[in-house]
Amino acid sequence: MADTIFVSRVEDGVRLQRWFLRQFPSLPLREFYKLCRGGQIRVNSKRVKGQEILRIGDAVRVPPTLTNYANAAKQKTESGELFSLTDLEKLRMCIIHNDDDIVVFNKPAGLAVQGGTGIKKSIDKMAAALFPYDKIALVHRLDKETSGILVVAKNQKAAQNLAEQFQNRKAHKYYVALLNGYVKDGAGIIDNWVLKGQVFDNPGRLNNGTGQRPQRAVTEYKVLGRAADCVSWVQFSPKTGRTHQLRLHSAFSLNAPIVGDDLYGGYVRNAGALSTMLETNNLFLFAYQLTFQHPGTGRMMTMRAKVPEFMMPVLKFLELQLP
Repeated sequence: MADTIFVSRVEDGVRLQRWFLRQFPSLPLREFYKLCRGGQIRVNSKRVKGQEILRIGDAVRVPPTLTNYANAAKQKTESGELFSLTDLEKLRMCIIHNDDDIVVFNKPAGLAVQGGTGIKKSIDKMAAALFPYDKIALVHRLDKETSGILVVAKNQKAAQNLAEQFQNRKAHKYYVALLNGYVKDGAGIIDNWVLKGQVFDNPGRLNNGTGQRPQRAVTEYKVLGRAADCVSWVQFSPKTGRTHQLRLHSAFSLNAPIVGDDLYGGYVRNAGALSTMLETNNLFLFAYQLTFQHPGTGRMMTMRAKVPEFMMPVLKFLELQLP
């Protein structure tokens, strides 16, 4: 029996052909058009040719024969070659903006941005499957453990434009984090040097035989609230993009590691009921806002993301909010 799938908000304006190839990446194009000609694929009960523009709420008929492609994808997932269609649909639901040049995700915690050895699921590979006819390119990064806004380019021109904005600090990123400690100063600028999980006050040559030098790391911060004399709710605006920069600056410069950061000691102890609420494997670091110039239209855009579900009970309990 055929399934009916309704077009979501983020899919509005997508051509039927692209929509099907996002849903079923392994579906041969010739098979798609064969199903259209035979009336097996329909939109709002009407026959289609394949190039129709879909709108929010359109009912798309998916023939039962396509389950074979879904099963094939699941079998490959078990062998570590591909992700499942369910994984793709979950990522699709994380899209907060989509056009011809960019797609913006509210990245969930625990999902890697870039694929590599031992990584089965990553934004770059999954986005390429969602948009098979676009040239997907990463232009900035978030740690695997960090949640929040991630913009991805869909063509080479957009990628070059956005990469330049991030490199020249024309794009402005804002994070919020719950820190395990009482940050005394209400605001400030952290300006030091980092290398391989360490923080240095000066860029002097390391005496470790590697010849490597630390990289300058600059972060503006503002304390938004404090609770129970043991945690601080802080806004960060990084001016450089070093590996684990905010995590390092929290732990070593502010002496208050981010809650849930098992790498740099973000465990909250002796905090009563709060300790129980914070017993989580998730990192309380969230990229909530990104401002940049659209690479196609030139218009300034400010994107904001919804707070991840695992943070909501804690923020409500502590009466903390986004800026």
